[in-house]
Amino acid sequence: MSQRPVNRRRLLFGAGAAGVLAALGGVAGVGYAVLSGDRPLALVYRGPASCAGCSEAVAALLRGTPTGFRTEFCGPGEAVQVSAATLANAVVYAQPGGGDVRQAWRRLRTTADDVRAFVHNGGSYLGFCLGAYLAGADSGFDLLTGVGVEGYIYSAGAAVRDTDDTVVEVDWRGRRRHMFFQDGALFRPRTGAGATVLATYGTGGAASVITGYGAGRVGVVGPHPEADSSWYADSRLTNPDGIRFDLGHDLIESTVQRS
Repeated sequence: MSQRPVNRRRLLFGAGAAGVLAALGGVAGVGYAVLSGDRPLALVYRGPASCAGCSEAVAALLRGTPTGFRTEFCGPGEAVQVSAATLANAVVYAQPGGGDVRQAWRRLRTTADDVRAFVHNGGSYLGFCLGAYLAGADSGFDLLTGVGVEGYIYSAGAAVRDTDDTVVEVDWRGRRRHMFFQDGALFRPRTGAGATVLATYGTGGAASVITGYGAGRVGVVGPHPEADSSWYADSRLTNPDGIRFDLGHDLIESTVQRS
């Protein structure tokens, strides 16, 4: 669950989205369309249950996808609040990184019914690090049907055992990649859950999954595909792959696609 110490800064998928997925050994069947000419809206939570700069990084990731989402921040202190009325205008609700799960949940639980209804009725939830924990049943929105969530650093054989910022190796769609990491989640899909595992840690445990909830979809990731160059510079870290956002784009496009 990231705690950044400094301040960082109805839907038609065409050839661009398909190209991202194909480059990653991707998924066919993209085609969830709306008649509006506007870019689809993604609401990104920003407030006391997120960390400085994390919401902005997730918003930038969404805008940079082939779909090119329009983003708005929502939450306490924002012009847009998290409610059934505001979610009705969006196709995505994104929950970024932050601090302690239970503290965050105390601030978010009054919105739980609206978020669950949004996803159940066909919306998409994206959870990054803390946002992934908050998708779970324990102090969370309870969106991960058939998927358990726990801290990777506490799992057997984990390559990281502390909560410091670091870089971890993952296998993303079978390809070795490196990602920014700080106390991120590990997922345990149960047999028959129907979850798609996008990435695994070196232990084989799932680092990113997509699953269904009602008519909607839930995409979650333990590491940080949204981390930009400032995150690495602030933490004196280097990503051997360079600063790339294709993994985050794959997570987003694969979550919101409809067959």
